[in-house]
Amino acid sequence: MLDLKFVRENPDIVKQNIKNKFQDSKLPLVDEVIALDAENRATKAEADTLRANRNKLSKQIGSLMGQGKKEEAEAVKQKVGEDAKRLAELEEKEGELEEKIKKIMMVIPNIIDPSVPIGKDDRENVEVQRYGEPVVPDFEIPYHTDIMESFDGLDLDSARRVAGNGFYYLMGDIARLHSAVISYARDFMIDRGFTYCVPPFMIRSNVVTGVMSFAEMDAMMYKIEGEDLYLIGTSEHSMIGKFIDQIIPEEELPKTFTSYSPCFRKEKGAHGIEERGVYRIHQFEKQEMIVVCKPEDSKMWFDKLWQNTVDLFRSMDIPVRTLECCSGDLADLKVKSVDVEAWSPRQKKYFEVGSCSNLGDAQARRLKIRVNGKDGKYFAHTLNNTVVAPPRMLIAFLENNLQADGSVRIPEVLQPYMGGKKEIRKK
Repeated sequence: MLDLKFVRENPDIVKQNIKNKFQDSKLPLVDEVIALDAENRATKAEADTLRANRNKLSKQIGSLMGQGKKEEAEAVKQKVGEDAKRLAELEEKEGELEEKIKKIMMVIPNIIDPSVPIGKDDRENVEVQRYGEPVVPDFEIPYHTDIMESFDGLDLDSARRVAGNGFYYLMGDIARLHSAVISYARDFMIDRGFTYCVPPFMIRSNVVTGVMSFAEMDAMMYKIEGEDLYLIGTSEHSMIGKFIDQIIPEEELPKTFTSYSPCFRKEKGAHGIEERGVYRIHQFEKQEMIVVCKPEDSKMWFDKLWQNTVDLFRSMDIPVRTLECCSGDLADLKVKSVDVEAWSPRQKKYFEVGSCSNLGDAQARRLKIRVNGKDGKYFAHTLNNTVVAPPRMLIAFLENNLQADGSVRIPEVLQPYMGGKKEIRKK
């Protein structure tokens, strides 16, 4: 969420930013919120004047009564009564105006970084760099569900009977591999100085609206019926929410956490054939990383975060590339975002396995996460990035480590988490 003062003083910048995000339908909101703000400030000014006069008149009444001027005192009392009625009207109007302003400010997109490429959607995202040599083996690589099923490691039919489409059972070596990757990612991030955390897997509505846009909320979140609770779509939500309404001493920054959680997502909309199986699902597990820092440090942390994911995948011999998200592909709270994509030898292309985002002070402003600095209080910057999210990540892992005989090689870094196994073989 933007600073209302910034919108008031820079309407053209805000409007151009909306155009850059191809959200022209929101352009009228800028003038509307500025007009509402002017009306609200005038209302507040009148209310403040009445409050000040009330104090003066109250003293005047006491003075008149002390002088025996009862009729004059009654006249002043009548004036106080009239002012009180008007003040009540103004206070009610203030509340209504502030609510209208808040609703509009919640949907005006954050100002994107000047380095963000301008484009309508993810088809216009820009490749930044490749890491590792993409290889297509001289044998056919089956679809990921077929690879998993060859190890008796996946049961989608039973999951459909139990929970419906978008769920799965992982079993045996595939389930163990899933857990091994999560455990390795946890230790990888701890070794890089991040504090490990297991957060709440449900959050209240004020945290939900603090960490994401309404459009994201509608497309992702599952509501717990009868309670003010939502299942998290990523542990970033509860990790950033950890600091709601907090004033953090500046010397305690940065706050760096790596968090584990299950994730629950509606995944609305139709998806292509390459998103069947366990690619896009309603429930999965993820290792995440978040940073709360000073504004001047957020660019540095942004580059560190996506590099962590690249380094993790490369340590497992998986080729990856980084992709700069264009303006139209950025969620409204994001300042800048880079996707990490893994190489798929079967598809002969890259696909997304993680996303790194800098949200500036947007989440902090919504959640009132402030920093107590030497020159006063200010809003922190927040960032988040996927460390690893199996089972989608397993697709890249299995395809890149599959051998001609159907076995799967276990990279050296994962072997301690797999009981020393160097490969897994079909039953």
